[in-house]
Amino acid sequence: MTAPNLFLIYVRETEAATEFYRSLFEMEPVFISPRYVAFEAAPGVLFALWTGRSDHAEPATPRTSEIGLMIPGAASAVDEVFAEWEAKGVTVLERPHDDVFGRTFVVADPDGNLIRVSPMD
Repeated sequence: MTAPNLFLIYVRETEAATEFYRSLFEMEPVFISPRYVAFEAAPGVLFALWTGRSDHAEPATPRTSEIGLMIPGAASAVDEVFAEWEAKGVTVLERPHDDVFGRTFVVADPDGNLIRVSPMD
């Protein structure tokens, strides 16, 4: 069986979402179209923004999944990412705190999608 290699994030506007994720993750898209933009998260693995289901991309819609970014290093590395992202003006939902898996925080993109930063498993 093959592993999942495409992760779609519903957004209202690909241009605005592309700029948000380009700045946040400091990476460039590998494919751009009017309604779909893909970033290569790892070789052969795409993280894509899509307006095809933009009716689900309302910020007030409750989210039951998260985009995850695991940071190598000490707990202070998670705090450093938080400081960088907070300076960029992200919407903070959970400030850095310790949880069962280590130091973590949660922010939201402009469409309400959740992004969690935590230590490497």
